[in-house]
Amino acid sequence: MPVRNIAPNTRAGHLRVGIVVSQFNAEIGEALLHAALGALDEAGVPSDAITVARVPGALESPLALQRMAQTDEYDALVALGAVIRGETYHFEIVANESAAGLASVQLEFGIPIGNGILTTDTEEQASARAQSKGRDAVLAALEMANLLEAIDEQ
Repeated sequence: MPVRNIAPNTRAGHLRVGIVVSQFNAEIGEALLHAALGALDEAGVPSDAITVARVPGALESPLALQRMAQTDEYDALVALGAVIRGETYHFEIVANESAAGLASVQLEFGIPIGNGILTTDTEEQASARAQSKGRDAVLAALEMANLLEAIDEQ
């Protein structure tokens, strides 16, 4: 029996996408969102198939994503934000728990979540990564949504 290869695919004119943006470090969040929306446009996702929700910070992102996943109205989700190291242990808690929350929602609902929550030492590092990470998070979510769809069609 021949091996079946499922090729990566980020074309997504048929997908519905939800984006959650953290308002903490808002300037970076908006840069991430701008890049994400550009990537969705390039992938062919119509603007009326995109929902953007804003949350106070990265720790609130998993709950908003969970509620979006519960609606069954989205094929892919994206989390955007920036957690920048400070002088306390709080950075590690927010970075680790937000990532764990995203993974939990993704596995619980079987919906891909592109993780565009930056974790950096400085604001400058976050600003430098915002364009590429916003785009990368969208492309990862779209590729996974298409992969899951292809697996389901087998």
